[in-house]
Amino acid sequence: MTSVAQEQQMAGWFRLVGTHLRKDLRIEWRSREAINAMLFFALLVVVLFSMAFDPTAAASREIAGGVLCVATLFASVSALNQAWTREIRHDVLDALRMTPADGSAMFVAKVLANFLFVSVVQGLLAPVFFIFYNLRPLGDGWLLLAVVPLGTWALVANGTFFAALSIRSRNRELLLPLILFPIFLPALLAMVLAVKTILTGDGSDPHLLWLKMLAGYDVIFMTVSLLLFDTVLHAE
Repeated sequence: MTSVAQEQQMAGWFRLVGTHLRKDLRIEWRSREAINAMLFFALLVVVLFSMAFDPTAAASREIAGGVLCVATLFASVSALNQAWTREIRHDVLDALRMTPADGSAMFVAKVLANFLFVSVVQGLLAPVFFIFYNLRPLGDGWLLLAVVPLGTWALVANGTFFAALSIRSRNRELLLPLILFPIFLPALLAMVLAVKTILTGDGSDPHLLWLKMLAGYDVIFMTVSLLLFDTVLHAE
């Protein structure tokens, strides 16, 4: 009986995650606020850096990882702030605090939605990025399909949690970067060095080390965020 009850509880939790996720995707599909803002900012960063450095093919592989990661980082902050602002605007958070539903379901749904939004922007940005920087990976290019999502998940998981933590602050647009950037720094470093290693083809082992570091970072910080989110949600 206990096993059946646990299975029903897990099924209900996944249904709740799906409900929140569909709601967030529907809102973004109607407004396109987050994706448009991120895409414009990321394109601006990529184009400006390409004009400022005027990199050769060799130099571009050295700086491209940093440009890609920094563009994604700064472009994502606006979307992370908007995700929770919508909930406050319509008193959704106050309503959820009065229900017995597990707040972690909403957190996971927010992380998944933000991950999808950032991934869409990265997909649209990738052709422009490779053309402007004249890139052709000299290492295992397919590993970019693992490095970029792992780094993106680290960004949106931490960003979603800290955006919820700072949502009741009047200076939340300023507070989120101040909290997020230092915490995200190890993952940013691993992501930049992994992308650089793949693009330059300097050895085969270093990028695997950074991949393991990103995976461990994701597991640790996602677990901590899930454990603490209910406390953040019900905080006055």
